[in-house]
Amino acid sequence: MTPREETVPSRIGVFELLVLMAVSAHRDQAYGVAIRRAVAAGRGTDVSSGAVYTTLERLETRGFVISRRGDPSEVRGGRPRRYYCLTPSGESAVRTNVSAVTLMAGRTPAKLLRS
Repeated sequence: MTPREETVPSRIGVFELLVLMAVSAHRDQAYGVAIRRAVAAGRGTDVSSGAVYTTLERLETRGFVISRRGDPSEVRGGRPRRYYCLTPSGESAVRTNVSAVTLMAGRTPAKLLRS
């Protein structure tokens, strides 16, 4: 565990969990726009870029994700993309929180779980 990684990975919010899950789903190709689209699709509503980038920064500070810069791209005016991936603490946070949600969903009345 690096000094930046938390010792209690389960203390994340729902939006943070969705961002971590989106990062995980995109594996080594997780960048801001792709993450935002995945979170928006999961929520069924638009998500601001600012919310996603702020959350990614917070998750990186807390040691749940790490980032790297890709190669500069002409399409992006010479700017590189920043790619994100989960750390072991991030993976643990996803597992812990998905397990908790699954357990609680099993105890929730079916009428509340329908769209």
